[in-house]
Amino acid sequence: MNFRERSVAGGVKDPTFLEGTAQTVGGGLKVISDGAVIRRTSRRDVLFATHGFNVSMPEGVCSLGRLEEALNLPESCQFIGILWPGDFWIPVINYPFEGETATDCGRRLARYCDRNLRSSSSISFITHSLGARLALQAAQVLQTKVRSICLTAAAVNSDCLTTQYAGAFANSSIISVLASHKDLVLKLAFPIGDPIADLLHSDHAPFRPALGSGGPPSAVGATVPPWQIPDTAGYNHGDYLPPSERAAAFPDAGAKWNRATGFMRRSFLGQAQTWPA
Repeated sequence: MNFRERSVAGGVKDPTFLEGTAQTVGGGLKVISDGAVIRRTSRRDVLFATHGFNVSMPEGVCSLGRLEEALNLPESCQFIGILWPGDFWIPVINYPFEGETATDCGRRLARYCDRNLRSSSSISFITHSLGARLALQAAQVLQTKVRSICLTAAAVNSDCLTTQYAGAFANSSIISVLASHKDLVLKLAFPIGDPIADLLHSDHAPFRPALGSGGPPSAVGATVPPWQIPDTAGYNHGDYLPPSERAAAFPDAGAKWNRATGFMRRSFLGQAQTWPA
């Protein structure tokens, strides 16, 4: 599901659908019609997965394609990766502006689902980083109830499920959170960039810690503990998804992302979590 006007930076457009693998490059992606999307999602549990901030289109294709393979979902499920323009020619400098980009994509995704995915059995989300904002915005305005949302390394306020995105929380059956105190992006960059975003958009309180750092302030409603990765595991911001560089090893049995993707899979399938303990 592609919201990008260009492969690097660029604006947001209404979604089109592309098909390929993690190794597919640029023009090798095949365009899929809305009719084909409707047929493939009918009577199936749909799982949308989205990358975070500062990911180009080729990187997103690679990482999300590998994520689909790592999740190894049952035939009754349909995985859909979301590509959105949360990057820029000069990395990081545009972070305060990308929250609204993610929100815009979330609204467009919800409209598309309300129009074309009415025959699907369920809708769920897996997110990384600022992609949380895209999924939560979609869940907030979707006309159907979301089955599950799994938020990893979420670059949103820790109290967002009871404040800014309380509507998304109420419209979701289960929400799982995976967080790490050792995430240096959320520990160092989020407290700087988010207050600037607050000044621009003013839709949530400034100077709050990130949900992906320490989890929610307390267990509320449909949030499902455990969510805190032990500090000794040393999970940083890039340790949740398979690598976005095509030259990087995949599969890689020793990589940290294996445990994170296992958490995502169990969250989506409604299974008890075995990690983090």
